[in-house]
This record gives sequence, structure tokens and C-alpha cells, in this order.
Amino acid sequence: MPVLKGGLFDRFHSNSPMDIVAKERPDIDLSWFKTIQKQKKEVGFTTYSPNFYYSNSSITAIYTADMAKIKELIPEKVKGLVQPISYTPGKGLIAITSYAYHYCDNDFYNELSISIVTTKPGKSNWGLISLMGELNDKNLWGYVLKLPVNTELARVRGVYGYNLPKWLIPIDYTNEGNNLTFNYYDEKGNFDFSMAGKKLDVSTSTPEITRSNFINLNKQGQLTHGYTDVRAMKKASSKSAEDIQLNLSDGPLSTFIKSLGLSKLVKYDYQPEFQAALYTPELVKDENK
Repeated sequence: MPVLKGGLFDRFHSNSPMDIVAKERPDIDLSWFKTIQKQKKEVGFTTYSPNFYYSNSSITAIYTADMAKIKELIPEKVKGLVQPISYTPGKGLIAITSYAYHYCDNDFYNELSISIVTTKPGKSNWGLISLMGELNDKNLWGYVLKLPVNTELARVRGVYGYNLPKWLIPIDYTNEGNNLTFNYYDEKGNFDFSMAGKKLDVSTSTPEITRSNFINLNKQGQLTHGYTDVRAMKKASSKSAEDIQLNLSDGPLSTFIKSLGLSKLVKYDYQPEFQAALYTPELVKDENK
């Protein structure tokens, strides 16, 4: 597996010493990471959980989408534990997020996440009430549909360590002008689509931590639960469709996005600076809780 020679992963394999990180990146606030204890894990290879993401940027768009299509995409076993949140009759919610991981235990890479917003395990589907409850608790749940990345290290670790639907494609990230822009290509290098998010005013934002949970199946067909704790350093949100643009083509990801029947923008999140701790998934022991 190709890795960046001399990078954090090459030297420390997901267990980077804080003093080394502080020396290499004195501009990063490491206080939160120092409160988290890593644990050694065997997931087909040796790793350490959680994986630390020290400096990152992202844009997220949450849209209403065709509920019938959404239900087709969730495995029956997963639907026995979580349900797609019903936003309005016939409409569920799809979250599309573009990530730029500038400096992390896996060095640096870009990623696209397309996921279904779901209820908490075993909880009734009360639509907007369920959604607002998760937002207020800063404890979100979802089922990941697509998660392409642009490094082989991120792909291998995601597929084998986290049971995630990752594959390798070229992804460009630019931070110029008034937008954060991500360009996605197919596996042959042909342009697929772009996602451009407006840079909102983050001057009044304060750090806050939100947990994003994901339920999926491992290679044995067993339910697993993983999560990421995200510390937003700078963040702002909007409900204006003019602030986020998806420029689609006839490429494979574009075709998939079109098939979801996206309609109304519910929320746009601009997060130019955040930190994260990604925990290795564990088997769901009690599927009713």
C-alpha cells in the first residue's frame, strides 16, 4: 500500500505522539486531542482508535430527497435498527459533504460523503421532531451510501477498518475567492461533478463538539456502529440555496445523485476549520437499542 514517505502514518501508524505533532504544526490547538486516550485495535491490521484529524475543512448540504428511493438503498438489517427520517410526506433527507483533511494521522486526503439521515437506533420516526432532537443533542445518525477518497491509504483503511464504501478517484480542492470548491472525477479521470460552497461569516462562531454516528454492515453481514466526534472551530450555516452549488454531469456520481430525487435545501454548513476523532466501529450487541 503506497504511503507518504516520512509522513505521520509512515512513521507512527495512527499513533502520532502529541509532541511530534506540536513540533511540526505549532499553529494547531491540540488541547482537545490531549484529553482523548487512544486504544490499540486489531481490525485485520493493527491500528489505534480514535484516528485524529488535526486540521480540516468541509462543506455540507442537506437536501430533501425521494423517500421511496432512500428506502431502497438501506439494507433490511440496517432498517431494523434505524429508519430514514421523514422530513415531509414522501421525502427523506440526504447529506452531501465534501471534506479536505489537511493534516491527520493518515497524512492528508480529500473525501466525499453521501449519506442518509436516520433516526437513533430503536427510536420512533417523528420526522422533524426526531431531526431537531438529534441537532439539539449534537448527536447525529446516518447510513453512508458513498464515500470515495483520493488516496489509497484512506481507501484501504476505510474499507477494511471501518466497513465503509470507499473507492479511489481523483478529487481536487480549492480555497479561492468566495467559495470552497471540490471537483470530483471518475476512476478514469473524467470530470464527474463539482460542489462549491460559499464562505460564510464565521467571526462569531465558538468551538463546539458534535457526534456523527454511522450504522453499517461488516463483511460478515453483522451490524456495526462507528462514530466521529467533530470539534468545529469555525462554522456557519445557511438555508439559502444560492450558497451551495452542485454542478452535475453524466458521470457515475452525478447519475447517482440525480437518482436520489433531491429537491429542497434544508441546511448548508460551512466549516473552514474543524478537528475530528474517528472511532473504530464495534459490533452492535443489542439490535433493539
